[in-house]
Amino acid sequence: MQLLWLRSDLRIHDNTALTAAMEQGPTVAVYLISPEQWRQHDDAPCKVDFWLRNLVELEQALAGLNVPLLIRHADTWDQAPDVLRQVCRELHIERVHANEEYGINETRRDLAVANALEQDGVHWRSYLDQLFFKPGTVLTKTGNYFQVFSQFRKVCYARMHQAMPRLIHAPHKQQTLNIVSDSVPTQVEGFASPSAALQALWPAGEDEAQRRLQAFSDAQIDYYRSERDFPAKPGTSQLSAYLAAGVISPRQCLHAALISNHGEFETGSVGAVTWINELLWREFYKHILVGYPRVSRHRAFRPETEALKWRDAPQELAAWQQARTGLPIIDAAMRQLLETGWMHNRLRMVVAMFLTKNLLIDWREGERFFMQHLIDGDLAANNGGWQWSSSTGTDSSPYFRIFNPLAQSEKFDPEGLFLKHWLPELAGLNKKEVHDPAASGGLFGVAEYPKPIVDLRSSRARALAAFKALPHRQPAAEASHE
Repeated sequence: MQLLWLRSDLRIHDNTALTAAMEQGPTVAVYLISPEQWRQHDDAPCKVDFWLRNLVELEQALAGLNVPLLIRHADTWDQAPDVLRQVCRELHIERVHANEEYGINETRRDLAVANALEQDGVHWRSYLDQLFFKPGTVLTKTGNYFQVFSQFRKVCYARMHQAMPRLIHAPHKQQTLNIVSDSVPTQVEGFASPSAALQALWPAGEDEAQRRLQAFSDAQIDYYRSERDFPAKPGTSQLSAYLAAGVISPRQCLHAALISNHGEFETGSVGAVTWINELLWREFYKHILVGYPRVSRHRAFRPETEALKWRDAPQELAAWQQARTGLPIIDAAMRQLLETGWMHNRLRMVVAMFLTKNLLIDWREGERFFMQHLIDGDLAANNGGWQWSSSTGTDSSPYFRIFNPLAQSEKFDPEGLFLKHWLPELAGLNKKEVHDPAASGGLFGVAEYPKPIVDLRSSRARALAAFKALPHRQPAAEASHE
């Protein structure tokens, strides 16, 4: 008997571990509910709800393959070895199959489980599944993990020319087992259910993920490069939550992009090429987790930036969190996050840079808040994005490059459509005034909107001074060891 341990791979198609398990014998699947571990990782209630809703869909899909799904409870991952050993003993399991996950806690958990199972004579098998290339196989000429994305991408492209990552064939239905599936809980204690409106934005299941991928690759991908930065336009794929939970695989996304681009991944449609590069950014940040474990420990990738004098400004932090900074682009973006569990990627950079540069508040405060609210929360991508914006990370924005929120707003929401959608109190302003209500001299209709909590010019100067005071910063190009 084979046991498939499901984690962030909630699908039956292109699932490496599932197909491998079912090829080796009758298979049972198990999923561990781990509330305390999820709390320690700052997982958002809407994300936990999304996982559960996808588990319900997955259970039905597995039933079509005659694979029972067991639900077990391991409050923290240090309980996982004993819980899985018990399942293996009850069902006389020969092998446990799982797709690889990355991060310090995930690695320690899997090592502990493998060691515990071996003591009982149960074999552990893990598989590359959520990445194109196994961490440790895409390295610099000196054998180090890349620190610069453009150089990482170049090697990935060369590897893809040699052998494109292939889709895993779907498993065949197995004989019915005399094992009854468990009911998937609708809620986990400590994680409140999100609003019905938020749930409606993110339907569960592989069919929905495939529908989104098909619609994007058919109709939108060619415009991705030109429209992805405009939050009022439907320019993005809206697949990040499905990728984070493994409801769809990056290989499926890559192949859909290749089909739309006539098999090309470096030339042809600039939209398709740009989107493939985004898949590689996702890959890059997961390789960083493995190659530089300190980023899993809430540490800055660039050690010298640990000396930065961040401000303790709880009232300003609260204003940022509660979407009342007085800067419309910041507040509209934060309202989008709070109400939908998602934020447009351009705006993630804008609000992150505002927090870490204009307010000079520690990036870890923003990283944690995002994880506590994102339906697509992913340690590698979230940490990578925050450290990029705060100039503490790999291949990061130079410390002197500080987005001006007003300029970003005018450039990427020129008509103010996004702003007025999320800030209806500003609906009476014209497309010029809506970006900076404070400059409109108290126009009628904006009295209830707060004044800016910070002066952009002086706060920019403050940030530059703080970064200049740091020890010598190694330029990214030198840090690549190339």
